Amino acid sequence: MIENVVYPAYFDKALSRSEGRRVPESAAVEDPTVDEIAKAVQQVGYDAVVEREKSYSREYEERGRVLVRGADDASKNDLVQAIAAYVGILRD
Repeated sequence: MIENVVYPAYFDKALSRSEGRRVPESAAVEDPTVDEIAKAVQQVGYDAVVEREKSYSREYEERGRVLVRGADDASKNDLVQAIAAYVGILRD
């Protein structure tokens, strides 16, 4: 089983692409949390495991990360784009 790791930095509107954002600025949100990302992962249809004590290698603060299980049928980019869409919907 493949586990994909997703960090809040991937969806953070305040970050540039070189700082770690992986989605277009139009799909990014302000200060995403691991709880929002986990809910979005579950909406997409995969299992999510939240690890709060982890940090993204390009950041100093620990914002956590989400492990996505069961996403064998999707590429990481497709997965990140789908999660971004649901995080945006959850914010509305």
